Amino acid sequence: MSADKIDLQALFTISYGLYVVTGAYGGKMNGQIANALMQVTAEPICLVAALHRDNLTTELVEKGRAFGVSVLEEETPMTFIGTFGFKCGRQIDKMRQCQYKVGDTGVPLVLDHALAVIEAKVIDIIPVYTHKLFIAEVVSAETIKSGTVLTYANYRLIKGGKSPKNAPTFVFNKA
Repeated sequence: MSADKIDLQALFTISYGLYVVTGAYGGKMNGQIANALMQVTAEPICLVAALHRDNLTTELVEKGRAFGVSVLEEETPMTFIGTFGFKCGRQIDKMRQCQYKVGDTGVPLVLDHALAVIEAKVIDIIPVYTHKLFIAEVVSAETIKSGTVLTYANYRLIKGGKSPKNAPTFVFNKA
C-alpha cells in the first residue's frame, strides 16, 4: 500500500497504554517505555510486547526469556518517561533512577508510578521488520495501587509527549 493512502490520524485512534517493559540477563537490567503491549490469550494468560530490535531491553528480554511490565499511572511525570523512553541503557543505569523489585524470573519490576506490575516468561519471538514481538505467558501479576492508566493518547495530547525514533508510534510525531 502506498504511503499516500495511510492517514496517520486514523492509526492514532487505536488505543494504547504506556508501560515500562524490563528485562534482565547476565547481571544487567534495563527497562524502556513501550506502548505496544496487549493480552492475547486467557488460558493460559499470555501477552505480546513489541520492542525495537536494536534496544538493550530487547536484547535482555531475548537472552533472559522473560520480561516485566509496569503499568504507568496518568500522573507519571515527563522526567520519568524521559529516563525510560529517551535515554539509552547502554549509557546510563536506568534502574538506579527508580524503585523496583526483582521478580521470580529475575526481571526488575519498576514500582515508581506503577498501578500494577506483571511478569511473563517468553514462549516465542517473532521478528517483524524493525521490531520483535515477544509472546509470553504471565507468571505473576500484582496491583500496586488504584488510579487511572496513562494512555498513549493522554501522553501525546495532555502531556505533549513525542515518540522516540525506535518506537512503533514514531510516525505519529509527524501527525
